[in-house]
Amino acid sequence: MSVLDIAPVKYRDGQLILLDQTKLPGEERYIQIETKEQLWEAIRSLRVRGAPAIGVAAAYGVYAVTRQIEMDDFDAFAAEFHRVKQYIASARPTAVNLFWALDRMERKLLSLRDTAPETARAALLAEAERIRQEDEDACRAMGEHGLALLKPGMGILTHCNAGTIATAKYGTCLAPIHLGQERGYNFKVFADETRPLLQGARLTAWELSKAGVDVTLICDNMASVVMKNGWIDAVVVGCDRMAANGDGANKIGTAGVAILAKEYGIPFYMYAPTSTIDLATRTGGDIQIELRDGEEIYKMWYRREMAPGGVKTYNPAFDVTDAKYITAIVTEKGVARPPYEENLKKIFEV
Repeated sequence: MSVLDIAPVKYRDGQLILLDQTKLPGEERYIQIETKEQLWEAIRSLRVRGAPAIGVAAAYGVYAVTRQIEMDDFDAFAAEFHRVKQYIASARPTAVNLFWALDRMERKLLSLRDTAPETARAALLAEAERIRQEDEDACRAMGEHGLALLKPGMGILTHCNAGTIATAKYGTCLAPIHLGQERGYNFKVFADETRPLLQGARLTAWELSKAGVDVTLICDNMASVVMKNGWIDAVVVGCDRMAANGDGANKIGTAGVAILAKEYGIPFYMYAPTSTIDLATRTGGDIQIELRDGEEIYKMWYRREMAPGGVKTYNPAFDVTDAKYITAIVTEKGVARPPYEENLKKIFEV
């Protein structure tokens, strides 16, 4: 099976099924989601992760959780749908796709007030499927736009995992890597391990190896060395939320990579589907950054604790890369370059 055939979110025969990414790379395990509590936990604990995949899971999930609720009283159903939506939205605060997808599903519901219950349910499921298909199409388009920025044989550094298992298919910043692999580009990819949750080690290295890509795993603190060695021609990263001025929130450590790339004169490309661009958020300083349990730093991946008991921890899940460090922003509608406050708005007009 090709890695592109692996879907992190599936809805089949009335069941929402998620690839449990906490088990990778050792086990390819799928879990069935039946309740809002199970979905909340799956999002919060990163069983499903990556902004686009979270959005797809939320869309299917809010439908799956509410499909058994009596719908004859539309107002009562809409109120319960809203409560479920708000609960799911509380799982993670930074990735805007989560709220975007849930709001879109609620808008669809409210447009169905005068529709028969079974027709309305079918329309909600169709909306969730559209969200999934649109993400797959967007990722493919980002792959094509991104590939135009790269040349065969390039050395490429990436951070975290913005691949096919973080989206409906193809990935965001890994989409051009997958397309390039199919077309004989022979990229040489360096994957940061991405502490503390090791998405680069567990997920990107696994995904690219499975696709036959030449991938080398490095520790996060080795990025400067490989750049200085002349092995990196471009950096590609994803984005969980982008402000109107082009500041982009992505997995913790991304901002440091961007600063290094600027120092070494290496182009830094951030991949952001338009569903991730939040024009209502003025700058990156307005983005709420999720803080996670400090045990992820010193306990999660170790047989014994690797820090003294009682030590204080600080564990932000994301950091914000200032727009000045981003060479270009790749969207499904095209590539935006500075000034981003003007050109991101133009992207939405395409």
